[in-house]
Amino acid sequence: MSIWEYANPVKFIRTTDLVLPWVSALAVAALVVGLVWGFFFTPEDYRQGSTVKIIYLHVPAAMMAINAWVMMLVTSLVWIVRRHHVSALAARAAAPIGATFTIIALVTGALWGQPMWGTWWAWDPRLTSFLILFLFYLGYMALWTAIENDDTAADLTSILCLVGSVFALLSRYAVNFWNQGLHQGASLSLDAEENVADVFWYPLLVCIAGFVLLFVALVFLRTQTEIRARRARALLARERQA
Repeated sequence: MSIWEYANPVKFIRTTDLVLPWVSALAVAALVVGLVWGFFFTPEDYRQGSTVKIIYLHVPAAMMAINAWVMMLVTSLVWIVRRHHVSALAARAAAPIGATFTIIALVTGALWGQPMWGTWWAWDPRLTSFLILFLFYLGYMALWTAIENDDTAADLTSILCLVGSVFALLSRYAVNFWNQGLHQGASLSLDAEENVADVFWYPLLVCIAGFVLLFVALVFLRTQTEIRARRARALLARERQA
């Protein structure tokens, strides 16, 4: 069995119809367990107090905002190279989800930053690159909407996705590239000294798993919708020509 079989829209819809209920259920379970555990059963931080619990929304949302764009980059490259319509539609489906995660990350970051930094916003390298990434999400979605021909829209948005990937990379590694800036380093790292304490770390991992599963479920659902919408547009075009 080849992965390219799922480039067939019918095969993709049949497979995701089987998987979607399980992924959705696991996403809900992980989010409920992780958020309840994190917000109600972890102690206050000795410096940040209860504000630290924003980590259970901010960190997973920020991670998925970046990873959603990475997923869009991969599927856009598949479209450019293989011309599989499902991959282009999956990228289109992921954009509003990634944009929503970016908004959550920006808002929760402001709520977390205000008591820590004394300001709701700072032109910190990571914050600025994250804001630019959000603008790329908006531009990507607008470009899809502005162009009537789906294949042309897929071509142009794929190019935009390649350019925007620079800012996705900067959003992830800005703290490493520039030493100045208010934003802290990574909460999760291969370096044990940089990780948050275990009491916060374990529920955070559950929350991250929940956000990942939620993203997968929403992408499956929205890709199915995009496939059906493309079919409907094709049928409408045929009727007008007939």
